[in-house]
Amino acid sequence: MDPVPTVVVGAGQRGRHVYGRWALDHPDSMRVVAVVEPDDDRRDAFARDHRIDADLRFRAVSELDLTDSGIEGVIVATPDRSHHDVAMWAIDQGVHTLLEKPMAATLAQSVEVVERAHRSAGTVHVAHVLRYTPFFRIVHEIVESGRLGDLVTVDHRENVAAFHMAHSFVRGNWARAEDSTPMIVQKCCHDFDILTWNLDDPVVRLTSVGSRRHFVPEDAPIGSTRRCTDGCTVVECPFDARHIYLDPAVTGWPVHVITDDLTIEGRLAALRTGPYGRCVYTAGSSVVDHQVVTMETRSGASVTLTMHGHSDREQRTMRYDGTRGTLRAKTGPTPRITVSDHRGGGQRDIDVPAAVGGHGGGDDGVIRSFVDSMRTGRPGPTDASTALRSHVLAFLAEQARTEGRWIETGWRR
Repeated sequence: MDPVPTVVVGAGQRGRHVYGRWALDHPDSMRVVAVVEPDDDRRDAFARDHRIDADLRFRAVSELDLTDSGIEGVIVATPDRSHHDVAMWAIDQGVHTLLEKPMAATLAQSVEVVERAHRSAGTVHVAHVLRYTPFFRIVHEIVESGRLGDLVTVDHRENVAAFHMAHSFVRGNWARAEDSTPMIVQKCCHDFDILTWNLDDPVVRLTSVGSRRHFVPEDAPIGSTRRCTDGCTVVECPFDARHIYLDPAVTGWPVHVITDDLTIEGRLAALRTGPYGRCVYTAGSSVVDHQVVTMETRSGASVTLTMHGHSDREQRTMRYDGTRGTLRAKTGPTPRITVSDHRGGGQRDIDVPAAVGGHGGGDDGVIRSFVDSMRTGRPGPTDASTALRSHVLAFLAEQARTEGRWIETGWRR
């Protein structure tokens, strides 16, 4: 089969280094023939990677008309606040769309994307990559099989490594909810998607607590400076930007986010002038660094989702307790899934195949699913309608946190 012609909107971290890289590595499956990116340097660098002609390089989607262009798909990898507008443009073009999560910056906009998608000739995928990983497919198959019996409690934890919290949610693109989306939406719509998939039991009400516990000016230690490169004398600060970004052995994420010049001099220049060199205590973050969501399902099961940015490692951990057995699982370099039966107390470790690519193999999986949709016209497992359930829970969780109350979801069916 010929590669499917596609346009990438947004040539940043995900656009260039994930979707663009995949296309280069799989030239028989997908070919990027156009790029939309407002930053001149990023647009030109992406175009050079893919040998895109000058007349197919655009600053905004308003400059691009896909009518009779032969382009079959659009990948939306722009900042969160622009997802809605770009998605609506792509959907109206009648092409297949792969939309980075979250779908939009508000629940109302997310609903609008789904409603418009229903009237489109193309499919709309949301990049809920966890569903495509071998790890979470196995967890789902075990829960779905009934081996655990009826679920009674579920505890799911999104443990964000401290350096990742500092990079993305204190210094980076998602540090201020008013400029992007709340952290529980941006980071955990993935986790809510996994929960709704596994539970198959609608959440009827939820509540939430959380705050920005640590990254505040009053917690700045003695000796700290406005920037880590300004002579900060704090010993062994876990958030020291010099420690995070100046290791010459690290050339991928997160270093390639702060600068395209990966020399030590280039990195230092970025830390001295850009957002990633700021002290985490005075950087001005407005998002939480920990949040817990408590949910009740229609059947009466209790579910908790804990998200925090003070973990020693990047890892999701979970426990599913049913009337017949218990599942415990953790992601990471050495993933593990164990199932214990209540009768006899035996425990069995479940083999987890090695993952290939980012997000535990999820990046590869979601792109392959998107390519399949472009070729067949069939929606994928994370189509917009399916993804909306996770977004509803995430946005309601943030509302519950800020209002300090339980909220009914309306899903009593």
